[in-house]
Amino acid sequence: MRKIGLPLAFVAALVACGPANDANTAGRSPLADKWLARAQASYKSGDFDDAQHAASAALEVAPNDPEIRMANARMALVRLEFAQALKLTEGLQTTDAHGLRGRAHWYAGDIEAAAEDLEAMLRDPQVKDPWAREIAKLARRGNGRHPFAMEGGMVAAVEMPRAGPALVVPCELEGERILAMVATASGEVILDSNTRREAAWVNLKFGDNIEVKDVPALTQDLSALSRQLGAPVKALLGVNLLRHAHVTFDRHGDQFVVRKLDAPAPPDASRVPLWYVRGGGMLMRANVSPREDGGATLLVDSSQPYLVALQDTTFKKAGVDLTRLTTDPSVPNMKIGVLNSFRIGGFDLPGVPAVQGAPMLPPQSNIDIDLAGVLGAGLISAFRVTFGDQGRFVWMEADPTTMGPQQGGVRAQPSLAPLMAPEPAPPPPPPSKK
Repeated sequence: MRKIGLPLAFVAALVACGPANDANTAGRSPLADKWLARAQASYKSGDFDDAQHAASAALEVAPNDPEIRMANARMALVRLEFAQALKLTEGLQTTDAHGLRGRAHWYAGDIEAAAEDLEAMLRDPQVKDPWAREIAKLARRGNGRHPFAMEGGMVAAVEMPRAGPALVVPCELEGERILAMVATASGEVILDSNTRREAAWVNLKFGDNIEVKDVPALTQDLSALSRQLGAPVKALLGVNLLRHAHVTFDRHGDQFVVRKLDAPAPPDASRVPLWYVRGGGMLMRANVSPREDGGATLLVDSSQPYLVALQDTTFKKAGVDLTRLTTDPSVPNMKIGVLNSFRIGGFDLPGVPAVQGAPMLPPQSNIDIDLAGVLGAGLISAFRVTFGDQGRFVWMEADPTTMGPQQGGVRAQPSLAPLMAPEPAPPPPPPSKK
C-alpha cells in the first residue's frame, strides 16, 4: 500500500433516509425471502457488492417476483447499468417502478421516456421529489435534443486557478466566461439561480477545443458558495457531465481535462469503483478500520472544502472514542477526531482527521442509503482523478509531492498539515467575447 499525507480540511455529512421494503410477500419462498432481506439490508448500508450478490441470488430463486426485480433494478441504477434497470422494471406500474425507470431513462439520455415515467411517479400524492419535478419539466422542453453531444477537438485542457482544495474551472456558459466548480455530490449541472431563474438546456465550452451541447441544468442559489470562495461561482459541474466528458481533474497540476473518449489507464494509478445515489451523486467505499467489517460508503462531495466527515456510528467503527474528540475555533460547532486507519482504493492514509457535527443534507438530496459520511475536496483534491467506463470507476493517482520520505524502501507517513492556509480567491473570469 502507498501512504500519502493530505492537507487538513473538513466536510459535511449526509444522512440517508427511507425504510427498507418488507420482504414478507405472500407466495414467496423462505429462501427467496432471506436473500431479498439480505439484499435490502446490504443496499441500505451501502455494501453494494454483497447487495448485488444477494439480489441476484433472490432473482434466480424467484425471477418473476416484483419486489425482487425492483431490488435488482435499484442495484443496476446504482451501478449505472441503465438497460438492465429498464429490463427488470418492464411492466411494473408502481410508483417506485415509475421513479426508478424515469431515472434510468434520464441518465441513459432517453428524455421523452424519462418525462413520462417521472410524471407518472409524481401523480402519486405521497411523492415529494423536487428533482423529479424539475427534470420532468426540463425533459418535456428537450424534445429532439441529444444530451451531452460534444463538438470540436478530441481533448481540451483548462488551467484551474488556485483556490485551496476547491476544483474551480473557467469555462463558457452560452458564450459567457464564468467560473464553475466540480460538484461530485450532484448528478446534474447546477446554475446560479440569481442569474438563471429556471432549469434550462445550455451549452458549455472548455478551452478553445471542445463544446458540450444540450447540457441539462437545474438552478440553485450559489451566493453562499461564492462568498465562501471569494469569487463568483456561476455553475456546479455535476457527475452526469463529468462522466460523459471523460474528465480528469488534477488540483496539484491545476488542470481540468475534457475528452471525447476514455483516457488510457495511467501507468501508476489505483482503479477505484464508483456507485451513484439513484444514478446521481457519486459514492465511494473506504475502510475506516483494518477489521473485516471496517467498510464504509461515503458520498464524494468536491464542492465542500473539507477532508472527511463521519457519522457517530462510523467513528465508533473506526475505534475513535467520541468523548475524546477535540474542538477547533476554525470549525465552529464541530469536533475533530483522528482515524488511525483509513484506506481508499490502493492508498493507505493513516492519521486522517475527520469531523463530527457537520451539516447533514445538501439541497437536491434524495438518498435511500445510510451513508457513513462524506469525502470532501480536501481529500479528493490530493489525487489526480480520471473518470473511466462512463463513470463506473475512477483512476486515482497520488501526487508525489504529497508523499512522505522514503524509509527503507517504504514511504513514511508525513505529519499532517494544519488547517489549510487561506489562499487568494481565484481571479474573476475575463470579459465575455463580443
